[in-house]
Amino acid sequence: MDDAFLLRAPPLRRKMPVLASRGRGEEDDEGVARMLRLRLGGEFWAPVARHARPVIVTASVAEQRRHGQAGIAALFEHVLRHVRRSEVMLVVRDPYGAAARVARLRGVAMTHGPVDPHALLDHAREVHALGLCDLVRLAALRGIRALAYQVAYRGGDVAGRRVSYEECARDLTVRTCYRDPFDQGIVPLGRIVDILSLWRDRIRANREIGVCVGMALWKRERIGDFLAHAPGHPAFMRHAKAALKVARRRHGAIAGWATRLPEGLVEEAADRGVPLWRVEDGFVRSVGLGSDLCVPCSIFVDRRGIYYDPSGPSDLEHILATAEFDAALKARARRLIRRLIDEGVSKYGQAEGGSSVPAWNAAGRRVILVPGQVADDLSVRAGGGEIQGNLELLRAVRDHNPDAFVVYRPHPDVDAGHRAGHLREEEVMRYADFISRGGAITSLMTQVDEIHTLTSLAGFEGLLRGCRVVTYGVPFYAGWGLTTDLGKVPCVRRNRSLSIEALVAGTLLLYPLYLDPVTRLPCEVETLLARFRERHIWRPRMLTRLRQLQGKLTHLCGRRNNNE
Repeated sequence: MDDAFLLRAPPLRRKMPVLASRGRGEEDDEGVARMLRLRLGGEFWAPVARHARPVIVTASVAEQRRHGQAGIAALFEHVLRHVRRSEVMLVVRDPYGAAARVARLRGVAMTHGPVDPHALLDHAREVHALGLCDLVRLAALRGIRALAYQVAYRGGDVAGRRVSYEECARDLTVRTCYRDPFDQGIVPLGRIVDILSLWRDRIRANREIGVCVGMALWKRERIGDFLAHAPGHPAFMRHAKAALKVARRRHGAIAGWATRLPEGLVEEAADRGVPLWRVEDGFVRSVGLGSDLCVPCSIFVDRRGIYYDPSGPSDLEHILATAEFDAALKARARRLIRRLIDEGVSKYGQAEGGSSVPAWNAAGRRVILVPGQVADDLSVRAGGGEIQGNLELLRAVRDHNPDAFVVYRPHPDVDAGHRAGHLREEEVMRYADFISRGGAITSLMTQVDEIHTLTSLAGFEGLLRGCRVVTYGVPFYAGWGLTTDLGKVPCVRRNRSLSIEALVAGTLLLYPLYLDPVTRLPCEVETLLARFRERHIWRPRMLTRLRQLQGKLTHLCGRRNNNE
């Protein structure tokens, strides 16, 4: 890998965007300080070397190409004449070159291949390098004595010079131009630091995963993108026994799709002490339904449980209960709320259709929206409590609100014919006054007074829009002082009141993972929202079209059977 620029993209994919080029930039000491504080620069994603020594000898990629192994071998010999060999470490790419042979003959510590430069520098007193490599530049920026050498071919005279902080900082800022990997726009150093920090955190977390299970074939490639650990991604398995074997061999966790875990896996993983992390779709997911086989651009990887099961803790619940939501994070959440509302964004992308004028006449009665849910969905089974279906929910809403005007909204997956939960119209109209179909559910939220729900995400989307929300089950957003809760909320764990900004920060900024559908690289939610406006990205695949046709046929057959 070329080390001409200190800030480079890790190999999350085979072909990565170029972040830096020669050009006119601006001084940014704070950006440099943040880069060092976050331990970015060089091959920061590489594994930590087994050894460390106070004196490092290495070479830039360009100098190794120019001089071959003879040049670095000459530098190595030079350093060994002035420093005790027990203090020296050789860092090279080729474990069989001339310098490596010298190290073995002299009994000097050596590491080869990509290694994390920051871990090496934590123990370094000085760095000697052939040319300006990552290690010597990072050493200079960290205030460590850094010497760069030019050596004649086949080991001529050795001459070194001190590399200064000012030289490296100017090269990093004033003499370098940076481009955003998502839109190719010119950006300041700080933006690249933010992106690399996000990628670094994702790589570290993903490397703790040994194997994946329960991932449908049509989404495996996308899950591989989410869980890439630079290079590669975890293996995919179908059966619990094979997954446990691989996870134990790799000393890693099992990441399993929460609703598709192989039988017996939960118990066996617990018995063998193998961590089991649950994966689910995110709340700002894609343009198109998951049941239509549209791949997700947002997922959750939960180490504790899963957000929709209140019987135990989840990472989301832990974040909401313990995180410190500072002013900057809440301001970002406030901007996100405004954007979601202004752009009509919900779980499945930007809303299309929907009128600002109600399609009903409530004649002055209080209007309640009741979102339908998938009857056999785990969020209903785990979080619904005593109510386990849409008809039961409608009955409960009517019992509590005999004089209200009730609008029932079937779940889109059910309406599409893919999932269970379809109700006959005459059943619904025993408790509801109107059935709403078509357009976006978010467009209805300005037309109703309240949203009454079991565990639907529509309740969360209603909170963003200022609606009063009543919960009959225990959704993730219940119990934080923002909803009227009729279900059995685990008050011991949810013992804190949150602002809507804090709820959104935890739910949409801190908990999920996002992926840019164009570059297929980790991104922030704001990048994904921008992609929602690029309609050509979301054209349905052939598989999606076939799935949609299947759903229509299923729905049509179901309606015919109900009418017979």
